[in-house]
Amino acid sequence: MRALVKTAPGPGLELLDVVEPECGPDEVKIRVLRAGLCGTDLHLFEWDEWAAATVRTPMTIGHEFYGEVAEVGEDVTTIEVGQRVSGEGHIVCGMCRNCRAGRRHLCINTVGIGVNRDGAFADYVVIPATNVWVQPADLDPDLGALFDPFGNATHTALSFPIAGEDVVITGAGPIGVMATAITRHVGARFIVVTDISEVRLELARAAGADLAINAATTSLGDAMATLGMKEGFDIGLEMSGAPAAVADMLATMNHGGRVAMLGLPHADYVIDWGRVITHMLTIKGIYGREMYDTWYAMSAMLQTSAPLRDALRSVITHRFPAERWPEAFEAIRSGRCGKVIMDWS
Repeated sequence: MRALVKTAPGPGLELLDVVEPECGPDEVKIRVLRAGLCGTDLHLFEWDEWAAATVRTPMTIGHEFYGEVAEVGEDVTTIEVGQRVSGEGHIVCGMCRNCRAGRRHLCINTVGIGVNRDGAFADYVVIPATNVWVQPADLDPDLGALFDPFGNATHTALSFPIAGEDVVITGAGPIGVMATAITRHVGARFIVVTDISEVRLELARAAGADLAINAATTSLGDAMATLGMKEGFDIGLEMSGAPAAVADMLATMNHGGRVAMLGLPHADYVIDWGRVITHMLTIKGIYGREMYDTWYAMSAMLQTSAPLRDALRSVITHRFPAERWPEAFEAIRSGRCGKVIMDWS
């Protein structure tokens, strides 16, 4: 079968013919139809310090995918051949304190698909049956491939009650834009999104932002004045990992404001802890998806809202057949894109 493989340490990938993976007794083999690129895949392609310290080669990469069940292991009773599915990319141990308490997204022994074991940039991928999310048969395959990043956005956006609140989202990458769509769906009052890419700011506007501002030229204080806001933002969703964006957000949070932080910084940065303390701000770190409450929330929202489905589709700006994977990676490296999808069907 075809697979996009990190064959050895160093930059680059290779599309190779490899042996089709075998399905264990408690596993499911999935024929991949669509796969999405994310920042993790770019780190692996470029082989930065994190990738070099994390990945053992050779490794088939990719963890955002949608496909059709091709085979189930002999101990699998809840999934059938032919079903359309997405996959949770974090495999947990089931035995650590958090797993046993039902907090599987906090497992200390998490293994990442496409990072620590062969992933989904391939014709077939094998994952534990517990990681398979069965989708409606009529779900748009492109949307099915978004469930991993859509889950990150959902986990972040729904960390605090947002109906009727004023929300600021820093970072208009694909997850930030999806979070914009979710906050609009749930019923936030004002939604302000910041970035420095006009392409991505336009995507945020299409997803429901009241204002999408270029942080290089416009401050959140200016945005508040435009909207007639006399107090600060109630909810902050940090998707950028940019120190300046975090500083601007914290400076405009209302007293008692709550901030969910998903964006990963490249290095340590200064936070005004005096403001955090005196304004009684709550800061919550977010990683991945709550397993599996986030998945239920995603499915329910999509099933009940055509506008949300349309908003998510608008995040996808590039589609490539698998053979044109270099173009897909070039698109994501450029930053002038939303979500990039590869077709493996």
